Amino acid sequence: MLCLGVSGGLDRIYESTPELPNTFLHDGAAVLVQDGRVIAAVEEERLNRVKHSNKFPSNSIRYCLSTAGVELGELDRIAFYATEAYCNTMLERLSVSQPVPLDARLLLRQLLAREFGAEIDPSRLSFVNHHEAHSVSAFAMSGFEQSLVFAVDGGGDFLSGLLAVGSGTEIAQLASFPEYNSLGLFYLETIRYLGYGLFDEYKVMGLAPYGDPAPYRELFAQFYELLENGGYRVHRDRIGPALVRNIEVRRKGMPFTQQHRDVSASLQEALERIVFHILRHHREATGITRLCLAGGVAHNCTLNGKLLYSGLFDDIFVQPAAHDAGCALGAALMLSNELGRPAPRERLPDVYWGPDLGNEQALEHELNAWSGHLDIQRSEDIASSAADWMANGDVIGWVQGRSEFGPRALGNRSILADPRPAENKDRINAMVKKREGYRPFAPSVLEEDASEFFELPDGTRQLPFMNFVVRVRETKRTVLGAITHVDGTARLQTVSRKANPTYWDVINAFKRRTGIPVLLNTSFNNNAEPIVESVADAITTFLTTDLDGLVVGPFLVRKRPASLQDWSALGVSLPPYASLHRVRSHTAPDRQETVCEIRTGHSARDGMRISHELFEILMRIEGEASLGWLIDATMQDQAKREDLVRELRLVWELRGVRLHPPRAACGCNKVQSET
Repeated sequence: MLCLGVSGGLDRIYESTPELPNTFLHDGAAVLVQDGRVIAAVEEERLNRVKHSNKFPSNSIRYCLSTAGVELGELDRIAFYATEAYCNTMLERLSVSQPVPLDARLLLRQLLAREFGAEIDPSRLSFVNHHEAHSVSAFAMSGFEQSLVFAVDGGGDFLSGLLAVGSGTEIAQLASFPEYNSLGLFYLETIRYLGYGLFDEYKVMGLAPYGDPAPYRELFAQFYELLENGGYRVHRDRIGPALVRNIEVRRKGMPFTQQHRDVSASLQEALERIVFHILRHHREATGITRLCLAGGVAHNCTLNGKLLYSGLFDDIFVQPAAHDAGCALGAALMLSNELGRPAPRERLPDVYWGPDLGNEQALEHELNAWSGHLDIQRSEDIASSAADWMANGDVIGWVQGRSEFGPRALGNRSILADPRPAENKDRINAMVKKREGYRPFAPSVLEEDASEFFELPDGTRQLPFMNFVVRVRETKRTVLGAITHVDGTARLQTVSRKANPTYWDVINAFKRRTGIPVLLNTSFNNNAEPIVESVADAITTFLTTDLDGLVVGPFLVRKRPASLQDWSALGVSLPPYASLHRVRSHTAPDRQETVCEIRTGHSARDGMRISHELFEILMRIEGEASLGWLIDATMQDQAKREDLVRELRLVWELRGVRLHPPRAACGCNKVQSET
């Protein structure tokens, strides 16, 4: 039995008429399950290169079908990650401003027919409850025969959470939480006054240890109530007025004050108090000693770590793709169970379900296409070679095998470095991530050595998904300076030789050289894009950051000084999500003039200014063009050529254009003028 689960939107990735922005949540993905076992899964953002993509996951579905070697029409069932009633209500709300079909089932069938040329029988399409999908995604992967299941997020299907008992292959609801009590929205509403917004919650979690919750504890006590029988009430309407009166509201880009740090600490403490209140009651009421967590709030690794240390539960499983992409997994498993093929009662060992890199010959061919920019060598012992680089101070990109499903780089699409020098944290934040300096990096440790370096609760040996913050042993905190947070903790990944032998080998090789069985591991991306998926993504990120080296399969890659001729040999194209615009803009209080922009979304907020010269060149592109040809056709002055290439490289770094070895043309770009 083949069952496909889908999350995301009900409009195509680049269409804007009609547009359904943020209507169906976010984090598009597809997961294919065969007889209860996952055979393929990938988030749409990894393929379309749009963070938290809320569009229909066509690319993800194609990957799943390709992996199984089947056509869409051969699937037994297809499930969408929200109820039909909810989807239809969202469409009705949207229809006030835009003409869209009001029948979600019809819209989904139309999309599948248009994208895959297959007419799907309506009886083979299912719409599942959002929080049930979250719950099943965790419980079915936990290996538990029985557990409490807590799915908690911002919202979906008119709820913000669900608490249930999982038993055997079924889940029975104990309590649900309405949207007005959303813990996800409680967190989000608060961080707006810290200069953050949707998808920035984890940043505030990292800032909290720098603060003290005491100064604002009484203030935050006004924002929520703990009620009998594990109940609670949040008062989101009180948050804004109170914070405006009591703190200096931070705007994006402003420095952090101690006020902001203390508010972060108070928010984290409030969330923890509410969650512990809920779970403690149901733990005592049911006597169940195991817990599964899913939903976006389950990505709060600090909370998870405190639950782990609390002793409230004997064992805790957090679904590694706990956000909405994980609902695609839950939806597929729900249908498979309906058809008599439940997931086996086994603990999930890994999530390497995404696209593979390909064979060695294909890798070499793709790397050699960049020969003017890259120096490439093959290593007979890639783990030892990479370990040598890191032991000598290099920060490297590491790309191997199938990609990870979910938001964490777990050793196949990672940036790796020596975890010892504290300055490595600042260096990577500055040279690759271009992000706030306070934010920590995670350690990957050999499973068999974890307890020597980290304080793990009794009985805990495996934490493979980087979703628990644990304490670094006090004697090791100065040794592991790059991965130990200000409060002496770290977001840990233990690495099993069985689950990922290639990654285990490189950590072990580093251990042989340094005595330290740990590497700093962060996701392989810059601040403008999702985690890299393909070799092409990896090369682009390598060439647009200050990484010292790149390891792809068995190949060691360094940068070569590229000449103007080398750059001119590349092809140029606009990404499908980008468009060119001329706009009238105030460049001074009393002056308007026409400026040029590349927009990477449907909003002017997503625009980046470019020169008129670059704009005119990009206008000439029909699909793809040779950079050298474009330059030759528009300018002769050598200095101007060099300035143009320099600007183009900066725009490339922000993913406003694509540079790549020449290839076949890929469609036309649209130019729009606005006033």
